[in-house]
Amino acid sequence: MEEFLSQFREWTWGNWINQVFVIVFITLLAAYLQRRVVKKIHQRLQKTKNPWDDTLIDAIRRPITALIWIIGISFAVSIIQMHAEVPIFNAIDPIRDVLIIAIIAWFLLRFIRAAEENIIKKERATSIDETTVHAMGKLLRIAVAITSSLVILQTFGYSITGVLAFGGVGGIAVGFAAKDLLANLFGGLMIFLDRPFAIGDWIRSPDREIEGTVEDIGWRVTRIRTFDKRPLYVPNSVFTTVSVENPSRMLNRRIKETIGIRYDDAEKIDVIIKDVKQMLIDHVEIDNKQTMIVNFNAFAPSSLDFFIYTFTRTTEWIYFHEVKQDVLLKIEKIIRGHGAEIAFPTSTLHVPDGITTHQQ
Repeated sequence: MEEFLSQFREWTWGNWINQVFVIVFITLLAAYLQRRVVKKIHQRLQKTKNPWDDTLIDAIRRPITALIWIIGISFAVSIIQMHAEVPIFNAIDPIRDVLIIAIIAWFLLRFIRAAEENIIKKERATSIDETTVHAMGKLLRIAVAITSSLVILQTFGYSITGVLAFGGVGGIAVGFAAKDLLANLFGGLMIFLDRPFAIGDWIRSPDREIEGTVEDIGWRVTRIRTFDKRPLYVPNSVFTTVSVENPSRMLNRRIKETIGIRYDDAEKIDVIIKDVKQMLIDHVEIDNKQTMIVNFNAFAPSSLDFFIYTFTRTTEWIYFHEVKQDVLLKIEKIIRGHGAEIAFPTSTLHVPDGITTHQQ
């Protein structure tokens, strides 16, 4: 047995091709075992209630496989370099370092993405805003990308100080050349900081023809789905110069209607107004804590007008109209119950005495 092992070592280390083969085989075996072990760990962690361990394993699975292969291949190339004087192999060390940095950045980006999805899943049960989560995720990904790029440049021998100084000078030129793009980027940043609206909100602008549901807030444009289901892409810089209404955040919806009674029913209007107001006070869907007005308003050409001004408890668009319908039908029933009628436009023609009609 000892003689066999001695011959194996001599065969292995005496032939660099055999060494490369052994390293590749060990790398393949390590990658296979790593996948099996990580899979087993992942299956066990899925049974726990903590979602963050699953997030970590999901983020690390593919990068760690790539890391094993990079380390194994770099060892194999190092052995080839010692026996084959090829200039291209001199770059193996910086290339290996760059790939390792890229893998670390890849892992961080995957973890940030998975963590973002985790937080959004819990968003309904907490006070965390989905738009803020997306904004923080984008900022973290940008930070990882910039940091890894600077470290890679340092690995290749470039001075980070010089790069930053050049970036400062070049940034001025780029700023003048791409001022619209930068305006949109800063507009997106203001949306994330001020949060005038969030994903899923219904917004509209009285200054522009903008109305619909917010689907996505990017760094350059915001995608809005209009009510006829068309996508509307609005540059973020627009939101820094226009007024934006956010009906999704309203506390109540308003009912404001004017109703006319016939002049023949003038003596009944006072009691009708009192009954209508009492009906609104007793209505379960009307918020009595808000302003409520029911008053005679005007002597119109064909009617005696009174108006109602009140607020519903619901802010849901469809259910609001059901409540409004119920209120209006009850008002009509009150008017009819007092023997009065709702007025409609009429004209009275007065014919002077002495005028007769002639028939031929």
